[in-house]
Amino acid sequence: MGDVRRRSRVRDAGAAFTSNWRNPNLRRAQLSFLGAWTAEWAFTVALGIVAYRDGGAAAVGLVGLLRMVPSAILAPLLSPIADRGRRERVLILVSIVRGAATAAAAVVVAVSGPSAVIYALAVLSTIAATLYRPAHSALLPSLCRTGHELASANMVRGLLDSAATLVGPLLAAVLLQFTGVDVVFWVAAGASFVAAALLVRLRYDAPPRPPAPSRPNLAREAVEGVRAVMQDRDLTLILGLAAAQALTRGALTVFSVVVAIELLGTGEPGVGALMAAVGVGAVLGSLFASLLVGSGRLGAWFAVGVGLWGLPLTLVALVPQQSAALGLLAFIGVGNALVDLAGFTLIARKAPDEVLARVFGVLESLVAVFIGIGAVVASSMIAWVGIQNALIVIGLVCPVLAVVSWRRLRGLDRSVDVLDGDIGLLQRVPMFRTLPLPSVEQLARGLEPVVVPAGKAVFTQGDIGDRYYVIESGDADVVGDGRVVATLGPGEGFGEIALLRRTRRTATVVARSLLRLRALRSERFLPVVLGYTASAREAAVVIDDELDRYSPKEPFEEPPTSS
Repeated sequence: MGDVRRRSRVRDAGAAFTSNWRNPNLRRAQLSFLGAWTAEWAFTVALGIVAYRDGGAAAVGLVGLLRMVPSAILAPLLSPIADRGRRERVLILVSIVRGAATAAAAVVVAVSGPSAVIYALAVLSTIAATLYRPAHSALLPSLCRTGHELASANMVRGLLDSAATLVGPLLAAVLLQFTGVDVVFWVAAGASFVAAALLVRLRYDAPPRPPAPSRPNLAREAVEGVRAVMQDRDLTLILGLAAAQALTRGALTVFSVVVAIELLGTGEPGVGALMAAVGVGAVLGSLFASLLVGSGRLGAWFAVGVGLWGLPLTLVALVPQQSAALGLLAFIGVGNALVDLAGFTLIARKAPDEVLARVFGVLESLVAVFIGIGAVVASSMIAWVGIQNALIVIGLVCPVLAVVSWRRLRGLDRSVDVLDGDIGLLQRVPMFRTLPLPSVEQLARGLEPVVVPAGKAVFTQGDIGDRYYVIESGDADVVGDGRVVATLGPGEGFGEIALLRRTRRTATVVARSLLRLRALRSERFLPVVLGYTASAREAAVVIDDELDRYSPKEPFEEPPTSS
């Protein structure tokens, strides 16, 4: 039995990779992310070298803070833009801005210009980078059909993030060995431009969204994202743990430089080597994470990933040797892969699509703030208690919080399992199969249980229609003008004619046995089904087929509209 389960998980992991490659939209979106984050990691290494040359560890921490503060302020304010229209257009613009800013930094370094200009360009590039991930994270669900496919997409993106974590610093280390910082900036700029080009031909059916207001108020719209987080305890917990992980990540940007140069004595190329070790672990962790896509325990694995972000730092302090440090930092990469898979999937499953980019904007704001705080705290603690004690203290933050949050995260897993069951029921209905995941989830959250005893009518011919029904268990007869015209069973739906044609019920539906139904009110059903061309077309086919089999003898007048 254990061998069969393992083989099944391996097959699921393989299917997760191939499904992303076969879907041309997902493929382009994922490769764009790889280019964008390769640019980010190479840029971070090069900027760290510039700052260390200027003022040592304190300068690295200060520059890290200066990069993140503007991003933290602007990310939630700019993220509403991605909730208004097509999110890939935001990604294209962001990538072009990042590429231009990074190329300008390369020119400044090449002509030995002032470092202040480089830092200003780094702030601009980081603001753009902070907006990239919310828009990309909010785009992915619209390219998916099921929660499993979304988890697969986040797993693949996590693998590409891990690859970028490896390739970016490793590329920077090689370039620094043979060329200079300016060449690293040029390569990062090129990767950003490639990321933009990959998204130009993206084609998908975007969810219907309200048009942009004539007088937009970005601050008010951003508050809606914050409110969505604050009103959901699970989202608050996930983002809180992400903030703790970001604090450790910010500290790592300082530790990687100081540990390599001062504690291990490996020099500037050693900085890239340490970060490359994180990338190696992230790649291996992503391959492991591919086995967890269908596990149903993403909350638990999220806790493990958060814990792994800190514990290796504590162990590096206890075993300050290069080989040990490289191996231990690889486990941070494993933790990063788990956080990417579980965290982003759980946020996308919990937050409404209409504010999804704003919720991810809140996440990026928290990440930016705490990366900056982590960089400053790490540099301050190094000056105060020394590098090894700083590693121990900061390294314990994430593991402690992960243990405290374990029970809540397991409860989150159970709630997502229930939602997946409702989604599976809806997707047995043909008109719902074409819907992207955010829309079918919206329907699933609106399902109401209805129980009808055997022999009782769900509704009667001529009644005003206000709900659509899906059969969870039991059987029902459709009775028109006194005769049975159809029998329905589990996974079949009924009641759409009155809602879509704005007419009274054209038949009576009677329970043949105890009937357990899930009902959708018309105000939830109509906007989603009619908002997509494919689902509206399928609904029309269903109605025509039903009316071909049976039409009432007398047409019904339109039901009265509510005032």
